[in-house]
Amino acid sequence: MQVRIRFASFSVEAEIFDTSTGKAVLETLPLTRNAIRWGKEIYFELPVSVEMENGANAEVEVGDLAYWPNMPAFCIFFGPTPVSPDRKPRAASPVNVFGRLLDGDPAMLDQVAEGENVTVELLN
Repeated sequence: MQVRIRFASFSVEAEIFDTSTGKAVLETLPLTRNAIRWGKEIYFELPVSVEMENGANAEVEVGDLAYWPNMPAFCIFFGPTPVSPDRKPRAASPVNVFGRLLDGDPAMLDQVAEGENVTVELLN
């Protein structure tokens, strides 16, 4: 399934994987929340509770969308976070990767301000 993630001045498209986490996320859409920044990660509250999947890991890639159970949160990784040992993103603790950005340069997400509205919606 594909979704659009809209910010104040631009939007990106992403693929949601056919996993239990991906399905749970899709059931919450459309969803509008305020962005929280943590290094080169944007995250926001997600009204779901799912089990950690096999393969849940803190190691992620640029462009990954992930579920972080601690908030719980929808996370978008686009570069190093405060716990990254190098230039790759790293989650604060294990996450379920449930999707991936499809278009654009993930570095453009650095334009998103703390508190900015983020809307995630299904593409028809």
